[in-house]
This record gives sequence, C-alpha cells and structure tokens, in this order.
Amino acid sequence: MKVDAIDTPEVRLVGAAADSIGRECYAVGGYVRDIFLGRHSKDIDFVTIGSGIEVAEAVAATLGKGTSLNVFRNFGTAQVKRGATELEFVGARKESYSRDSRKPIVEDGTLEEDLSRRDFTINALAVRVNHSHFGELTDLFGGIADMKAGIIRTPLDPDVTFSDDPLRMMRAIRFATQLDFKIFPDTFEAIRRNAERISIISRERIADELTKIMKSATPSTGWRLLADCGLLKLIFPELAAMRGVEVVKGRGHKDNFQHTLEVLDKVAAKSDDVWLRWAALLHDIAKPVTKRWDDSIGWTFHNHNFVGGKMVPRIFRAMKLPMNDKMKFVAKMVDLHMRPIALVEDEVTDSAVRRLISDAGDDINSLMTLCEADITSKNTEKVKRHLENFAHVREKMTELEERDHIRNFQPPVNGQEIMEMFGLEPTREVGMLKAAVKEAILDGIIPNEREAALKFVIEKAAESGLQPVG
Repeated sequence: MKVDAIDTPEVRLVGAAADSIGRECYAVGGYVRDIFLGRHSKDIDFVTIGSGIEVAEAVAATLGKGTSLNVFRNFGTAQVKRGATELEFVGARKESYSRDSRKPIVEDGTLEEDLSRRDFTINALAVRVNHSHFGELTDLFGGIADMKAGIIRTPLDPDVTFSDDPLRMMRAIRFATQLDFKIFPDTFEAIRRNAERISIISRERIADELTKIMKSATPSTGWRLLADCGLLKLIFPELAAMRGVEVVKGRGHKDNFQHTLEVLDKVAAKSDDVWLRWAALLHDIAKPVTKRWDDSIGWTFHNHNFVGGKMVPRIFRAMKLPMNDKMKFVAKMVDLHMRPIALVEDEVTDSAVRRLISDAGDDINSLMTLCEADITSKNTEKVKRHLENFAHVREKMTELEERDHIRNFQPPVNGQEIMEMFGLEPTREVGMLKAAVKEAILDGIIPNEREAALKFVIEKAAESGLQPVG
C-alpha cells in the first residue's frame, strides 16, 4: 500500500538525505496515524535502520542556514527544527524493562522490533521515505484496520505492554477520548489488571495526560474510563469518592460523579478554557465530605462549595497542576458556584447582583457559564425556568455594570484618606469605615462616586463621635 499524502518537500528532503548516507528511513507514529485520520500534525518522527543521529546531521546540513540541530547521544536521538516544523530522528531499537522502572534498556533493533515496542497498533505504522519504495506502508499489527474500526489495541501482549510502561494505560484512555475510539476489551482488562503499576509514573506525566483528556471534545469519556478500569481511585481518590448513590429510608441522593461529568461536558461544549473545565470537574468535589442525612429534609451537602474551594489547592499540589493564578481561578469558581443559583431561586435584587459582580470580578462570565451547565435536572420545565432566570441575571449584570462600574472596584475613598481625614492611626475604625463605604455602594445606598463616598464616610464617622480634622 502506498501513502500519497506523505509526499511533501520536507519528507522528500529527509529521504534524499538518508539515501546520501545509505540509510533506510521511515516516517512513523503519530504523523502517519494522523494522515489516515485527517488530522494535522506539524511534527514528524523518523526511524532509521542504523544511526538516526547521522541522518539528522545530513538533513540539517541539507537545510542549511536557519536550521537548528539538537543531538541527544545518550538516547541515540536527534531533533532538527526549521520554522514551525520539528523533525525527530532515532535508530530502530528494541527495549527491555526492569520491574521497578519505566526506563528501558535499549539496543539496536530491526524495523519490526521497533514497531512492536510501540504503545498501540494505530501508532505502529511506518512509511518508507527513501527514493526507492517511497510512500510504501508497513503495517505489521493491523493498525489501519483498527483505525477504521475505531479501536485502541496494543501490538503485543497488553499485560507486558502496560507492565513495562504503565503510562501507556493513561495514553490508551487519552487516545480513546481524543479520537472517540473504543479500547479493545482485552486491552481494557489488562489496564484493569495492571492499574496498581501506575504508582511508578510521576505525577507530572499523569497530569500531562489528564490535561490532554480535559482538552478533548468530550472529556467525560476519559474520566469514565479511568473510573471503570480502577485508575481513578489511585490517581484522584477525591473524585472517585463521588461515585455511587447512598440510600437512607428509601431516599437516595443523585450520583454526584455522573452529575459532575454532565456538567463538565456542558462546559466543554461552551468553552475551550481548560481551567474552567477543571472548575466544572471540581465544583462538587466536597460533596462526599459534607454529605449528611437529616430526617426532616433528607440528604444535605451544606457548605460544599466553600469546603471544595479550600480543597482545590491541596488537590492541585498533589496532582502537580500549576500552583498559580490558574489554581486560584478554579478555587474561586468552586467557591462561588452556588451564588448565582441561590440568587435565581430568590428574588434577583440589585444588591445581590452587585455583590456577585464584585466578588467574581473579570471571571463573572466564566462563573455564569459554569452555573448554567450545573442545571442537569431531567425536569425540562425546571431547567427552562432556571435558564430563563440566569438570562435575567445576565441582563441585570450588564445594566448594573454599565451604571455602577462594580467589577473589580475599590471604594472611591481608601484607608489612607480616611486616616488623614480623621487624624487616625491604622486602627479597627479605619477598616470598618472603609468596609461601610463598600457595603453602601453594593447595597445601592450611595452611587459608586467619590463625592458621595466622602459624604457617607463623614456621616458614618459622626455616629462614632469622629469628626474631620482641620
């Protein structure tokens, strides 16, 4: 079988460079897979029979000025970069593993040995790039048939594949999620049997795979697979604890795990923001620890939003996710996600909307997207009513923001000015006066304007016997 789509100037150039030093050379892996799947891939991996570094050096010499060559002799690999294109080169090899490490013992090998060590059949494809036999496909393990069938399967015994390199279990789930493929039953059972082996994989590598799952069109697919194969309880026990329904006196709460995945997919359909997607995944994360049974009202999850917001930094730290403004954003979304819902269930007052805008700041639209996705009731009338109320809240937010400029606002009179006005040192009274101004603006008692704020401070201070100095 010939692969016509491989016929590009850069691939022809690599083939010519390989021919110039008498090396067989093949494009392999994801680049070849993506040709058949109609996906764009700017990076190309090449396998050569013999030294891949020598071919990379020949390619870099041919490309000339503006080309960078990076050689990693300890690994027998090299990278050639020119513009946005990256070309990776390695000699064909075979691998063996020790039980307590995913770092292989590497030896020179044949093309067949090289392809057999790859993770999945869809990635074990090679296309010849030498002038002789250019475009000729090698498919030793049925990768094309598996792509057509939408199957993720290992080339060799899956127990050996996953025991040797347990990260491949995460990759199987990630590819199934990204490509909307099914994991072959024997392969999935092997993941289940080898799940405990994930303990030798670094948290950073696991986080990288989870991020790719979260960026997929339907991220819930990956999280369900992680739960079903037993990996979830090992890498994210807090989320695994949300699975299932507890029944007391004939009354069960909803399955919070399934609800969470519904919310996640609804957010994913509206936003590519991966951190808002993480907020969706974590919005009810504290429900297992706040769950209580009350004979008078049934199941309760009091303050799960507040407790969940406090859990986010610990979860991010454990999972090696970034401990920066991204984490703070997720924590804020989790903490605030009940506010708009409580707002629409009561009367939508100007004061409550102002406070919501002030607390959410520039993240208010993200918060509203999360809250709208959080309505997963099967009662269509209830959903319709809630969404109409949310639309009303959005209208009122726009109106109040245009009029009062509440988002990210600071009171027009600051603490330093208050101290100077009344000849005060930094004291509790200064903080109370500053807070009173902010509350008055949020409650609509005074406009968000300096003159009104100054007058209010003087009147409020007078109630405590304070008078302006000078």
